[in-house]
Amino acid sequence: MGRHSEAATAKQPGRKLILSIIGAVVVVGLVSSGVFLWVGGYLNPLFASADAGCAETEQLAIVADTSIAPALTEIAAKFDADPDRCVSTEITAQDSADTAAVVASGGEEADAWIPESSVWLDRMNATASSLGQSPPEIEVRESIASSPVVFAGAATKATDLAAEPVSWSRVLGGTLPTILPDPEASAASLAGLLALRGHSSPDDPRQFAGAMIALSKSIPASTGAAFGTVSAAQEPAVVVTSEAQVAAYNLDEPAEALVAAYPVDGTVSLDYPFVRMSTPDDASADAEADAASEETPIATRGELLDAFEAAIHKSTKTLAAAGFRAPDGTGELDIVGLGAEAPSATAALDGAAQLEILRAWSVLTLRSRMLAVIDVSGSMEEPAENGLRRIDIFQQAAVGAMQKFSGEVELGVWVFSTARNGDLDYEDLSPIAPLGDAAHSQEIAGIIQSLPARLGGATGLYDTTLAAVQRVRETYDPEKVNSVLLFTDGKNEDENGIDLETLLAELAKIDDPTKPVPVIMIGFGPDTDLAAMQRIAQATKGAAYSASKPEDLGIVLVDALSQRSCRPNCG
Repeated sequence: MGRHSEAATAKQPGRKLILSIIGAVVVVGLVSSGVFLWVGGYLNPLFASADAGCAETEQLAIVADTSIAPALTEIAAKFDADPDRCVSTEITAQDSADTAAVVASGGEEADAWIPESSVWLDRMNATASSLGQSPPEIEVRESIASSPVVFAGAATKATDLAAEPVSWSRVLGGTLPTILPDPEASAASLAGLLALRGHSSPDDPRQFAGAMIALSKSIPASTGAAFGTVSAAQEPAVVVTSEAQVAAYNLDEPAEALVAAYPVDGTVSLDYPFVRMSTPDDASADAEADAASEETPIATRGELLDAFEAAIHKSTKTLAAAGFRAPDGTGELDIVGLGAEAPSATAALDGAAQLEILRAWSVLTLRSRMLAVIDVSGSMEEPAENGLRRIDIFQQAAVGAMQKFSGEVELGVWVFSTARNGDLDYEDLSPIAPLGDAAHSQEIAGIIQSLPARLGGATGLYDTTLAAVQRVRETYDPEKVNSVLLFTDGKNEDENGIDLETLLAELAKIDDPTKPVPVIMIGFGPDTDLAAMQRIAQATKGAAYSASKPEDLGIVLVDALSQRSCRPNCG
């Protein structure tokens, strides 16, 4: 009888290091409550003892995503217990993000790898390319299981969640409080973003970008942390996750179970491929080694690996008991919080599309350190087409933007107009500090409300721009994206200040590639000097945006936040 090693947690590289490697590459309805079955349980892994008749024991090393490793440990125990085999199969549990990075760098020597999604193979290849290495030699076999992406909510709030169909459309519209674990580490989150994009308007890319900005406001460290947050929340909220992760959480018998809410507008599914890490020559090498050995084992290593893969495919009951559907998405489950019948899900995920989304996500979630510079010249008093004053419209857009920002974003506020502060055109009202500081956030909110009372003077644009860039560079933080975000409704009107050519020359003099400070200029109303704004943006590798109507300012703000990767040549 074979010998089996129980599931072990790999000694993992630091998560920050792993994700930084990958980041370098990618900076790329609720069913009725009656469908949930409240039957739980947990199957402990079975372990087999060694058979004294085996002169030699072949070792198989399998690295599996943490979500499926416990089920594979049980399957391996039964596999090793077969008296016709002399094998010890070790299942190592490791997050797929970590394994993808390790394999890409040539540091993983397992016989097989079972990630939670094929997207990790795409990311592995991209990481290898960024490291100047050839893609690892692997053989991708059939999927051994699947798990649809669902919304998870606290069981005690299931009735409230069922009051309105749960859907991706509601996430897009901001009417369903949603927590998204970091897509850099969660294939379910990344697949969920793909589903979300599929339901967004193809004619308005800002809709999807705006939804990602809102989801990135608070990013939990892990799916487990997200589950804890949703369970403790006073109001009903959901976590984007996989059905299997909900099953694992509930099988652990928590104080409060979760329920899986299946999107009424469809979902996608994770595929759990079986990946052979051995090269095609391994089987023949095994055979040659066996021929030279005095005691030939019953099966070669390659044959044993094939047999273990086949054993997994036959272990449908064990996988179902752990919350996994069949590879084709079918199968019934009998686990607390999950629907018995499989939901309709897309069979395959587009890996390239997911990497594209991940690149966009990485750009949007770069933690910012911004100095907001606001035009308070007298022209901001003028009415727009909808009858509101320009300053009123700006206030509405600013409040909306503040609601989207993470607490980790650092923001300071200046206002400007001619002779605003003695001989200076600008006035420092609040230093650059984290919005997570409640006092600082309240101070900025108060400044926004006070803007109408601060109006007066002409537009002192050029002196203010130069001073703002200098201020941000003086307090530069290399761990963040440092920028100036300048709002204006006019052109430079300071006859006593510098002209455009002088400004551009001064910006060139102080330019430091190691401390970039892009100027993001947002003009609104018919009087802005877009040509000058574009030249300033080009000189600082920033961007210039124009809202032809002041009421479009909120839309332009989404553009300014979502197009960091294309600057200075955004379309």
